[in-house]
Amino acid sequence: MSKPEQFKVHDEPFYQPQRNEVALYEAAYAARLPVMVKGPTGCGKSRFIEYMAWKLGKPLITVACNEDMTASDLVGRYLLEANGTRWLDGPLTTAARIGAICYLDEVVEARQDTTVVIHPLTDHRRTLPLDKKGELIHAHPDFQLVISYNPGYQSLMKDLKQSTKQRFTAFEFDYPEAALEATILVSESGIDATIAAQLVSIGATARRLKGHGLDEGISTRLLVYAATLIKGGVSAVDACRMALVRPITDDRDIRDTLDHAIDATFA
Repeated sequence: MSKPEQFKVHDEPFYQPQRNEVALYEAAYAARLPVMVKGPTGCGKSRFIEYMAWKLGKPLITVACNEDMTASDLVGRYLLEANGTRWLDGPLTTAARIGAICYLDEVVEARQDTTVVIHPLTDHRRTLPLDKKGELIHAHPDFQLVISYNPGYQSLMKDLKQSTKQRFTAFEFDYPEAALEATILVSESGIDATIAAQLVSIGATARRLKGHGLDEGISTRLLVYAATLIKGGVSAVDACRMALVRPITDDRDIRDTLDHAIDATFA
């Protein structure tokens, strides 16, 4: 299998558009503009990018960024072998060579000195210098860079520099409206529509507590987890406590408030 084929999304991911983001992304890709996707945890950012890669028929290389990630992890490094050294491309370099969409998930988690390496790929140059190798890569015509981050977690130590932000077009995502979110739960888990609506109402209750004891509300992803457990035979109350409440808080008062909402909903 060729490298581009290896990274293709072959099966259509389930994605329900919220507004006109699909058409806007297609326009950005047609111009090969870099894209930034902002929004809370678990609201569908990664699924959207996966869906767009499938829809456009382009390979997708995803990198889960973390605070220990170095520039070499993105670009590549020399490996020591029995017969000498061998260069191994990193995911960003591979994407630039083969014309993939490179998706840096939660890029704000990476060190700022690491994210600087993406700058030449996000302007008119569309180049990637491999300093250790003495090579300058001109990105494949199909290459596009996409990043995501959660503005809710930004701080002085963990935020994108303006010099990075202003290299991207941007989409702002949020949790879907109630009816659409219930449709997503039904499609993803096969749960009954009535139970899906009840789960969405619990999610809405938790999201109203954001900033009042919760850093983040219950994500659509967690609602899908709860629906999946219920579909698998777990009681609704136990599934909600396991998937919706215990992962997001250790605060007893917040937990009791959400547990009470669950009991009231499924009484």
